[in-house]
Amino acid sequence: MRFSERTDWNTEESDLARAHRLRREAGLPIADLTASNPTRCGFKYPNSLLDALTDARALDYDPQPRGLLAAREAVCRYYADHGVALDPSRIVLTTSTSEAYSFLFRLLCDPGSEILVPQPGYPLFDFLATLDDVRIKAAPLVYDDGWQIDFEGMRRAINSQTRAIVVVHPNNPTGHFTKAWEAEELALICREHGLSLIVDEVFLDYREQGSEGAREQENRAQGSFAAGIEGVPVFVVSGLSKIAGLPQMKAAWIAVTGPDKAQALQRLEVIADTFLSMNAPVQWALPVWLAGRTEIQGQIRRRVSANLAELDRQLATVPTLERLAVEGGWYAVLRVPALGPDEQTVLALLERGVWVHPGYFFGLPESGWLVVSLLGEEAEFNAGLVTITNYFRTNQHGNF
Repeated sequence: MRFSERTDWNTEESDLARAHRLRREAGLPIADLTASNPTRCGFKYPNSLLDALTDARALDYDPQPRGLLAAREAVCRYYADHGVALDPSRIVLTTSTSEAYSFLFRLLCDPGSEILVPQPGYPLFDFLATLDDVRIKAAPLVYDDGWQIDFEGMRRAINSQTRAIVVVHPNNPTGHFTKAWEAEELALICREHGLSLIVDEVFLDYREQGSEGAREQENRAQGSFAAGIEGVPVFVVSGLSKIAGLPQMKAAWIAVTGPDKAQALQRLEVIADTFLSMNAPVQWALPVWLAGRTEIQGQIRRRVSANLAELDRQLATVPTLERLAVEGGWYAVLRVPALGPDEQTVLALLERGVWVHPGYFFGLPESGWLVVSLLGEEAEFNAGLVTITNYFRTNQHGNF
């Protein structure tokens, strides 16, 4: 059988994945500091949550390429709560932000076109781009008393094949919120080079208020990009996975603004009509779940703030460990002693019963960085931190 070269991936189990699997199969304890699924982190969901899936209207098959009007109107009400007025005609529903990205890559790119994507960042885009015959180039974030976009690096990365810039607002895992001045610079670059702007706002509702300077950071942060930028085609992607803590419901969207939005929407409608992937029960339930997002968001914010405070408390006992500034989301980046490759550090920690991400998973250097999720249950998170701090307190010379 002949297969496409675009799917010629190395699917062998990595050393990290194998070690994690073997420990789980052996029944040994693991404090999971990578948890990203809110449905498995001990949050309380209403017993009536699934009732919304029983709407009798979902028995009728009424395919609408952009999605059912009631669902798109609910998305517009969500943006109204962020001070942005949108017409439902500018919303296209998708099953996930991954699908939304794929739709946009197909809309904006020809085979061989390039997309600039922030790094450090979530390791998803390479696979999506490969499947859509698009190339990814890094749009670097730099750290100097807080994360910021490296605009000189971004300008150097642009060439005749560049079609769009991706901004994750706030970034995962750095927590960097795009500032108002950064949005202005992005607009200048997009207008200068005729580029579109794709903005991922899945963590938009999770601003960290507990850290030093958080109020000042929020005041300087850009609001939702769904408000649009003059002269720039802007495509905002988001969904229920983070907004309502419901990753299993597979509901997301694209909000379209800017010049040529009518033609962009017409073309997106054809793409969406070709797949017709969102099911009717979820679309009818979406208004209910969006309206009820406040309770789960409150639980998540309290958990993240408590775990961040505990992280800072424990890190303060080990001078060689540093937590980088967090402005939003539910991850934290740790700068740790570069005792050796981070993969060895993660394996050593796993042997001691705690599971963390090496920084290189997200495009950080291969030594000196760990990434932890702040979403896990507090007792498990605290126990994992004790293991991490004890490890670095007693291993200062690369004794794995």
